[in-house]
Amino acid sequence: MNSLSSASRWTDGSMRKRVAKRYAAERRFRLFGLAAIALSVAFLAFLLVNMTWKGASGFTRAEVKIALDFPRSDLIVDPAALRGGDAERTLADAGLENVLDQAAVAQFGEGGADLFGGASARELASQLIAEPDLLTRRAELWLPLSSKGDVAAKTDGDPALEQLLAKAEVRRSFNSSFLTSSDATDASVVGVWGALKGSFLTILVTMALAFPIGVLAALYLEEFAARNRWTDMIEVSINNLAAVPSIIFGLLGLAVFLNFMHLPRSAPLVGGLTLALMTMPVIVIAGRNAIKSVPPSIRDAALGVGASKMQVVFHHVLPLALPGILTGTIIGMARALGETAPLLMIGMRAFIASPPQSITEPASVLPVQIFLWSDEVDRGFVEKTSAAIIVLLVFMLLMNGLAIYLRNKFERRW
Repeated sequence: MNSLSSASRWTDGSMRKRVAKRYAAERRFRLFGLAAIALSVAFLAFLLVNMTWKGASGFTRAEVKIALDFPRSDLIVDPAALRGGDAERTLADAGLENVLDQAAVAQFGEGGADLFGGASARELASQLIAEPDLLTRRAELWLPLSSKGDVAAKTDGDPALEQLLAKAEVRRSFNSSFLTSSDATDASVVGVWGALKGSFLTILVTMALAFPIGVLAALYLEEFAARNRWTDMIEVSINNLAAVPSIIFGLLGLAVFLNFMHLPRSAPLVGGLTLALMTMPVIVIAGRNAIKSVPPSIRDAALGVGASKMQVVFHHVLPLALPGILTGTIIGMARALGETAPLLMIGMRAFIASPPQSITEPASVLPVQIFLWSDEVDRGFVEKTSAAIIVLLVFMLLMNGLAIYLRNKFERRW
């Protein structure tokens, strides 16, 4: 009787409704999952397309052809003097920029001098140093425009400059100086090399400190530490530290490394120390989870053939847990590379016009450089800001790609 009653419950109409309801819930769950993924991809695509659209022009510069008659100009310089080490200073002292302005006014009319700026004079000086014979004849040269002229040539800029450019020969070329120069007050001559080098040195210091200390801490807590109240308190503290806002670590770095230890301000050394404090809890947590995932049979087999506890950990457990540890390190380093708030607190927002030569010299980093450029009123900095964001994203992708390669190389399956 009971078996017949049970069979009827599986075949009657109410059971079919319940099964159909479960299938409908499963379909809704799949649709919500797909919608979440599609929304995430759409936001990512919007960000990439928007940044690429705005920043692509930052890697190019507009150039205009100008005729310069050096023998008839006020530039009196012996070509032999340009073969020395102070050639740029010699040209600047001789009034090269004034000669360029006079030639621009003569060719394009009143307001022509606004088409050229510091980048134009620097490029003209480089061409004269490379070819001193230009000083003995009339020449037509391609020179980069000033920041206002560059904006007028690429987008809607100053109407007066647009009218002047309508009468000139203008072309676009790859702006290699954007990748080889450092910060400046003129948007036409700024570059990201100084900030890029500062970011690299800062991340190098962060990695050198956070990775070994974080991995050793994870190994000790998971393999050697006694299970007691103190260990539990340390574990809870590390978990809480991973969620602390980054600006708190900036205040800690300001108080300890600058005010107490008197380390150099705005240096990659202090930036790396501060970011290492912020990254270490993430590496410890990821490292402990990776160590836990190693099968106990690996440890038992090693102990069974006479290995010591230290040999089991460093010869068997650590190599097998390394891919998982590297995953946590990737997440931590990516977060550190994009952080701005803690670096602002330790003074890495200073105007640095030359790239650092060591970890103790003043430097800027890419996120801070982007933050500073985004606050400039000159429209020429708009495209430079987006271009710098593209450089930062490429830098992060390269760093993560290297870490993923190392993780896959050491990954083992059992």
